[in-house]
Amino acid sequence: MARIQDIPIAQIRRPFHRENDQSKVRALMESIREIGLQEPIDILEVEGQYYGFSGCHRYEACTKLGHETIACRIRKATPAVLAMHLA
Repeated sequence: MARIQDIPIAQIRRPFHRENDQSKVRALMESIREIGLQEPIDILEVEGQYYGFSGCHRYEACTKLGHETIACRIRKATPAVLAMHLA
């Protein structure tokens, strides 16, 4: 079961560096400025730590806009599930 919650951006670990399409990030920034973030990013919560593997463009757009929090769809997971994502 997932829950939606605003999480401080600084608390979300992004294990993989990804080069985002900057035109898409700019378009998302404009959209988020006008109407807000419409779709939460997906994160895993493992032993109280948050890990993000998707929503990279939305995450970067919100970061560049100076948002302190971001809406997240949170799924609790075990360390074994996290290890599979990291493999």
